[in-house]
Amino acid sequence: MDLLVLAEGAARRAAGYLRNVARPDPASWTAKGPRDFATDIDRHAEAMITESLLEAEPGSTVLGEELSPDAAAAALVWIVDPLDGTTNFLHGYPVSAVSIAALADGELEAGVVLRLEPDCCFRARRGGGAWVGERRLRVSTIRDPRHALIGTGFPFKHPELLPAYQQQFARVMLSTSGIRRAGSAALDLADVAAGRFDGFWEQSLAPWDVAAGILLVREAGGVVTDLQGRDWAVGHGSVVAGNPAIHAWLLEGLTIDE
Repeated sequence: MDLLVLAEGAARRAAGYLRNVARPDPASWTAKGPRDFATDIDRHAEAMITESLLEAEPGSTVLGEELSPDAAAAALVWIVDPLDGTTNFLHGYPVSAVSIAALADGELEAGVVLRLEPDCCFRARRGGGAWVGERRLRVSTIRDPRHALIGTGFPFKHPELLPAYQQQFARVMLSTSGIRRAGSAALDLADVAAGRFDGFWEQSLAPWDVAAGILLVREAGGVVTDLQGRDWAVGHGSVVAGNPAIHAWLLEGLTIDE
């Protein structure tokens, strides 16, 4: 079956639920760590996605943030974030998304990032480009860092990374036209693919935060690596993305001397 069609269908099912559910009282939030919350809403959305995907592809596995973060490997792995930007969602700040990627035999084959508000579905297929609606996505053509707008994410789960991050932030801020932090890495990467951001970096992300967005950037003509310049591999780590020129500039400028 078409993996992109399956991913988009599952994402739309979960998004329909998320758009209509009442936001829970903070007393019911579960703290996974400092400043990192989950709710029954996240877990129910992931259960819906899992049901849809495994019914369509019974031999596959779901690697999901809430219910199966340590799922075993399989020939086909669905990498799922049922609600990227949970804190935004809980506060009614309209920057959150459902993110689903299909990893087949170690290759990212399809990815969907479905923004909840406004309804906007970014999708990509390996070798088939990145799209939103009928519009093909392309990374920006800006080469001069002085004109670049850069996305980022704070290391809120890892305060030990703050000193290095603050050095990185200062370097980028003083050399570009601006930095933005919206709170959803999946949407940040979609914005790189769409050419709204010229680059993006974050020090520590999980595979479900970025898998679909990475395919979007690649298929839109961009480059994604970790802070050491290595190709992205499934796991927890840093991400640097951008059009080829700004990615190279970021990679050089983000290196912090120990």
